[in-house]
Amino acid sequence: MELFLVSDFNVSNFANILRSRSEGALDVHTAPLDQVVPFLGSGGHADADAFVWTRPERISPELRKALDHGVADPVQLLADTDAFADLLIDAASRWRTLHVPLWQLPAETRFGRRELHHSSGVFALLLRMQHQLSERIADTPNIRALNSQRWLQQAGPTAWSEKLWYLTKTPFSNEVFKAAADDLLAGSRIEQGRAIKLIVLDLDDTLWGGIVGDDGWENLQLGGHDATGEAFVDFQRTLKALKERGILLAIASKNEESTALEAIAKHPEMVLRPEDFVTHRINWNDKAGNIADLLQELNLGAQNVLFIDDNPVERSRVKEFLPEVLVPDWPTNKLLYDRTLRSLPVFDLEAISTEDRQRTRLYHEEKQREHAKTSATDVDAWLRSLGMHVTVAPVDDADFARAHQLLNKTNQFNLTTARPTEKELRERLNDPNRPMWSLRVRDRFGDAGLTGLLGLDLTHPEHAVITDLVLSCRVMGRRVEETLLHLADAQARAQGKRSIIARLIPTAKNKPCLSFLESSGWSVAADGPSFTWDLSTTYPLPDTLQLEQRDAPPST
Repeated sequence: MELFLVSDFNVSNFANILRSRSEGALDVHTAPLDQVVPFLGSGGHADADAFVWTRPERISPELRKALDHGVADPVQLLADTDAFADLLIDAASRWRTLHVPLWQLPAETRFGRRELHHSSGVFALLLRMQHQLSERIADTPNIRALNSQRWLQQAGPTAWSEKLWYLTKTPFSNEVFKAAADDLLAGSRIEQGRAIKLIVLDLDDTLWGGIVGDDGWENLQLGGHDATGEAFVDFQRTLKALKERGILLAIASKNEESTALEAIAKHPEMVLRPEDFVTHRINWNDKAGNIADLLQELNLGAQNVLFIDDNPVERSRVKEFLPEVLVPDWPTNKLLYDRTLRSLPVFDLEAISTEDRQRTRLYHEEKQREHAKTSATDVDAWLRSLGMHVTVAPVDDADFARAHQLLNKTNQFNLTTARPTEKELRERLNDPNRPMWSLRVRDRFGDAGLTGLLGLDLTHPEHAVITDLVLSCRVMGRRVEETLLHLADAQARAQGKRSIIARLIPTAKNKPCLSFLESSGWSVAADGPSFTWDLSTTYPLPDTLQLEQRDAPPST
């Protein structure tokens, strides 16, 4: 990714840290020093990001007056803030994403007892500037306000450096720049589809204090008037909140299964109950092998998994056997469990869809489907027994958050694994020559929600190009894949095209999509993974499901 640092102070140290920490993933440039307005106002790079880091006293001279113990005009201060917001909103149309750290002042700066007075206090004025800017840019999807206060807190007393400021016009220490780089790179990893979707948890001394097999569930350290017991409850409460936002929870524990499940079901202080876990492996087998097994069951990639265990030997084993699984060092102090979990920058929690809130239930329904499969005579008989109903509609605002999420998180059945920003996706949906449809799937066991996307490029007079072929792993293998191609056939045919082309961009994760296309009956190009369908023949709709097409998606 190409990144431009735009600032009214020296960011050369920040640029070097970003280059080092990104290990070549970022191509970092610095704009001319203290030329924020002319640089952002004169142009942009549609495929690049800008990191716009400014000082509040440079944005509003009124704040400079207050810092110099003068009398600031709050009305003019907010007008200056609005002018800066206008600059950002205008520039956002020319950049992929603008990253904007909110303003801070040194904690050591003191202005007496009235420093938070609503009309004249310096810190109150700064809060008003921050609120005004945040409110103004909130509706521009490719501007991201960043919490710079966290970077200063992580750096501690050495966050501000007077020596660096007077020598090189660099206000912050490298510790601040390192924290900022970590946040930016964490966001980049999430955009690349590496957000955590599953947390695998140990039990003894991880989810509760004590060994349930030795102590019995009644004597576990959990809740009550006990510091450690309270800390475990808070840890579980945070896990529960993540589960409600779409993160799956699973167990990998060396224990007797019946004993461990009894503790989860019966202990009165347990926040997490059996229904909160999507699956478990509670036995005396190798944990790494158990995790690999449950990943296969859930059809998830190891890069989307977080493993939490208090035992360093088990953590080391999982790191060695499953190097893509995120295995953070875990504190020996149990009072730090909750804070450690909350500090991990690996969860994509910006937009929460209906599917996110119901994700654990959806996986439990999938187990019911698999159970029904064992009693069916063949695959088609099983699929017919599900009573599947697929609803197709153009993607619009009601679907936007989920569609954006699906494009950015789906790895296995994804034609290109392109990761559009919200701005890019909205531009796409406004282009009549590049339509996109959503697929919702339901059956007798439940509603899987919006689980598929089809995008076409209709600009060529003779053929249509499939730009997006995306399907959630939850419905793979149920002939919804063929339904996507049938839909592409029908839409391209309605536009008078003679053929359809699908060009797959191979990745380490999307082999299931490649394998499906290779077996789909489409012609395969000799020089690469490109597939063509001649529209003189209709691509058939599977007879194991019902298809309904709507002009617009249902309201949510």
